[in-house]
Amino acid sequence: MEKIFKGRTVIPGEVTLQALVSHGGFNTLASYKDCKEGKNICTDQNNKDLYGKSTVGVALCLPQTIGSTTGGMVLFNAAVINCNPGALLFSNPIDSLAAAGAILASVWTPNNIPTVDGLGEEFLNYVKDGMTIQIKNDGSVIVTD
Repeated sequence: MEKIFKGRTVIPGEVTLQALVSHGGFNTLASYKDCKEGKNICTDQNNKDLYGKSTVGVALCLPQTIGSTTGGMVLFNAAVINCNPGALLFSNPIDSLAAAGAILASVWTPNNIPTVDGLGEEFLNYVKDGMTIQIKNDGSVIVTD
């Protein structure tokens, strides 16, 4: 079964990835404490959905990011060493720090992070870990189980 959601394109890119879902805010600094070249296991013990799971190369589905003002730089640095999510999909409007990190990654690294926001609460309630996510440049997000 396939369901299509429409959001706003922040960073364009067409990719197909597996979903990793967080129903709480994503704290980038707390989640990337042990980020190494090409791998990251989420270290944020306060995020029960993501703790102990790899955040590399997945479509990270979340309401918003939370935490300190370093969040954008953490995301950018994750892209520099190839341990970034493959895409960021926000149910809410993106915050300025996450947007800055995704934009810096797309401009200054070869690791473009397609980013779509405003997908709505229905999106976050529908998508589950492991579902296939196809992202289109126009902000369409196709979820297949």
